[in-house]
Amino acid sequence: MNLHQFRFLQEAVRRNFNLTEAARALFTSQPGVSKAIIELEDELGIEIFSRHGKRIRKLTAPGQEVLRSVEIILREVGNLKRIGQNYAAQDSGVLTIAATHTQARYQLPHVIAEFRRRFPRVQVHLMQGSPEQVAQAVLEERADIALATESLSQQDGLISLPCYEWQHLVVTPLNHPLNSVQDLSLEDLARYPIVTYGTAFAGRRRIDEAFARHELKPDIVLEAIDSDVLKTYVELELGVGLIAEMALSPDRDAQLCARPAGHLFGHNLTRVAFKQGVYQRGFVYVLTELLSPRLSRKLVEQFLRGERDTNFSI
Repeated sequence: MNLHQFRFLQEAVRRNFNLTEAARALFTSQPGVSKAIIELEDELGIEIFSRHGKRIRKLTAPGQEVLRSVEIILREVGNLKRIGQNYAAQDSGVLTIAATHTQARYQLPHVIAEFRRRFPRVQVHLMQGSPEQVAQAVLEERADIALATESLSQQDGLISLPCYEWQHLVVTPLNHPLNSVQDLSLEDLARYPIVTYGTAFAGRRRIDEAFARHELKPDIVLEAIDSDVLKTYVELELGVGLIAEMALSPDRDAQLCARPAGHLFGHNLTRVAFKQGVYQRGFVYVLTELLSPRLSRKLVEQFLRGERDTNFSI
């Protein structure tokens, strides 16, 4: 047995049993992946995959057990490398952050700028995607941490901690009739076209749930993942914007009127997540503290060890 076989097996499962895709991801050939898996099966004396002709279809029962062991082995090999890097080159390396567009565009810039000031020899890689994609990037160890509002707390294999709360804003042109309404209600909003985020992004679920509870059907005329795109269409008077508060700047968006909507849609919680059992380099904890002063290294390490702090709500 060897690590190449383990990596081929793991990647084949990740790629939905497509050996061609697995080989491409690992920069090798499909016959090489197939041969390595067959040799591993021969050595173990079991079939890891069930097959239809030459195509693999799914993991067998023993194959599921093998995969669990393989993932532990590869995770610990990765930990050994990180431990070596942490002590051999404490202030250099690569930090990969997976984040949704809103977090990457509005929350992370000042954090990364300060991080780079402290660690000028650490290269920062920023991956953007949907909440599910950023969670998967950490689970597959393509990213060190994930930052998102949705999905992270429900994902098996991740340790997620609360980072900060935020609310939506009702955003309108300066001359919009809603600006004269004193106590804004959902019924008021439902009278106008709305532009807001796609269903998987930036707290959209809370918006949908609030309207549904009041048996209202909002006229959502445009959805996007980019807050700047939404603001552009609000300026063009396509509709009323329901936009994350961190995306609005009084100076940059002086042509728009923005009003808090937490009383209508509640507050959203952005979380930071790590893969369970993965050793984190020291500068990762510094970044976490920059994201939220509450998330000290001691506290994060405690949760990563599986210990809970009864004084800290997650």
